Amino acid sequence: MGGNKTVDSLKHGICGEIFIPGDKSISHRSVMFSSLGDRAVRIRNFLNAQDCMSTVACMRSLGIQIDQIGPTEFIVHGKGLHGLQEPQCIVDAGNSGTTLRLMMGILAPQPFLTTFTGDASLHKRPMGRVIKPLSAMGAHIVGRESAKFLPVTLIPTQKLKGIDYQMPMASAQVKSAILLAGMYADGETRVTEPYTSRDHTEKMLETFGVALDKEGTSITIKAVDSFHAPELIEVPGDISSAAFWLVAASIISGSELTLRNVGVNPTRTGILDILIDMGADITLINKRFSGKEPVADIVVKSAALHGTTFGAEIIPRLVDEIPVIAVAAMFAEGETVITGAGELRVKETDRLQAITTEFNKLADCIIAAEDGLTIKGSAKLKAASCLSYHDHRIAMALAIAGAAGAGVTIDNAECVNISYPEFYATLETLRNR
Repeated sequence: MGGNKTVDSLKHGICGEIFIPGDKSISHRSVMFSSLGDRAVRIRNFLNAQDCMSTVACMRSLGIQIDQIGPTEFIVHGKGLHGLQEPQCIVDAGNSGTTLRLMMGILAPQPFLTTFTGDASLHKRPMGRVIKPLSAMGAHIVGRESAKFLPVTLIPTQKLKGIDYQMPMASAQVKSAILLAGMYADGETRVTEPYTSRDHTEKMLETFGVALDKEGTSITIKAVDSFHAPELIEVPGDISSAAFWLVAASIISGSELTLRNVGVNPTRTGILDILIDMGADITLINKRFSGKEPVADIVVKSAALHGTTFGAEIIPRLVDEIPVIAVAAMFAEGETVITGAGELRVKETDRLQAITTEFNKLADCIIAAEDGLTIKGSAKLKAASCLSYHDHRIAMALAIAGAAGAGVTIDNAECVNISYPEFYATLETLRNR
């Protein structure tokens, strides 16, 4: 992923429309769930990016036939809940924590051995938070540093048993792994979060005919005998990708963008709530559903933003958007205070540290706390060379800051391929309109 990218300051507002690429979270799940289904499933608007293709590669290594029939269209030939085969070699999850953690939930109950590896970044990310509840269900998982880090091996064991698990953090990946293992476990499996995290797994389980009992922040699943796949899954556009354009159009004077086909699942729309609270001019039109997922087109116009304060309760609904929210805060009047965001220290990189170190090269206006940030707005940005830390969301946030400010050069800029390969081309298209 080597190579630098220079993003020059935009001299005019950005106008027009952008079709947002498929949602990363839903793309992962569409392939995993379809592989366990009872028929061939056509998936459209799949996010053909490195992370999601890691999931495709993992499922193929488990004996699933997956045909690519277009850049963003795939057919997955499901083999049923018990149709996966033992992989012939070590399974590589690449950079994708979603691939690894959800696959561990699917594979812990299987009657064969699986060993996972990943890239250097994934080797640093904590796996104990998934391994602990799966082990409590009876899974046998070994890994580096007492089963905390990759590589990890899932060893065949007796049938799993359901548990009642109180999660110490709100995490869709951990919740999903437990629910997926619960499909194979004796009795009931109940998961309770301190706050509700994104619920794409729950919505897709229901699409595949699985009954869930929801009460507050608790979800209960029972053993599943059949998994009835739909013929077609249309993946909505990813609001985490749309977030960069929402901020860009808000802070660059004279802008008006229409973002097409964006997923607006309420567990993901914290970015909209925060930007609107900051004074953004955002309107949702053409509201509809794709399966059980709500979708809309979003119109965003430039506006005078002001600072805000938010904390732990909303973090699960915008955890991936904090880097670009920080950019919005740099251009807003007044101060923005973010708390309860300690989860960002164990993402692809320590994002709180990355934001503070690199964004301050553009304007010295950010102070980090252990679990958050204080950002002094109305900053005057200067051009600088910044590190991406091989983190796609840091790279894209820096690009938006540079485009709205005085320009930026980003190292290892191609890391955006993890989630949004067309990002820089889309930015150039907007520049040339």
